[in-house]
Amino acid sequence: MKRLLKRSHRYLYFINVFFYFTLLYPFLYYFSRKRERYPTLNKWRRLFSYLATLSSGFRYKYHFETPIDWSQSYIICANHSSNLDIPAMAILVKGNYAFMAKEELLHNPVTGLFLETIDIPLNRNSKMSSFRAFKRAETYLKSNISVIVFPEGGISEHYPPQLGEFKNGPFRLAIEYNLAIIPVSIPDNYKNMWDDGSKYGSRPGICHICVHAPVLTQGLTSLDADDLKVKVFNLINSGLL
Repeated sequence: MKRLLKRSHRYLYFINVFFYFTLLYPFLYYFSRKRERYPTLNKWRRLFSYLATLSSGFRYKYHFETPIDWSQSYIICANHSSNLDIPAMAILVKGNYAFMAKEELLHNPVTGLFLETIDIPLNRNSKMSSFRAFKRAETYLKSNISVIVFPEGGISEHYPPQLGEFKNGPFRLAIEYNLAIIPVSIPDNYKNMWDDGSKYGSRPGICHICVHAPVLTQGLTSLDADDLKVKVFNLINSGLL
């Protein structure tokens, strides 16, 4: 019975995602057509994320170690164990932002709209795709647009998930442009929906988000990228324990 309820809840969540995406699609489509409209597109994406998750019984509770000045651009790094991580980050960031995400999501009717426009598709198996993705990220960061990255590169295939090894790209980018990194720990989204919920279903509940103080990169060089990666890894991992 419990498994049936969790599978039914998963279907309810995706019905809500489809319903609110369809309801808001004219606005999402219009504001995705031109780059100067992207700040407004993100406001509508925030609203879409909030409505789709709240109506499904998910509530995000954010804990900030220090206030964040969203008028600046950041590289925002979070662990990734659930589809719920994406709306969690969309609701969190109050400034203009773009996700860097795997290009397979281009084929998803919801995420595809954003990856074809504001977001940055990435194929980690292609050096050319990685080069294009990070060049576009550089352009965004120089334009005061934050970039949200899941540095593990995907969701763990093991349950319960553990924090996986981080990729190097975001940390080299942060050092090159003297940008602060905001580490974000998401400890329990997987308990409400692991991955897309296809194996265990989903359940309503509170999703806790720990937003760590920004990690500054002034004075660092490319030789410090590995140390920076380890520091951010340890900070995120500390919020998961």
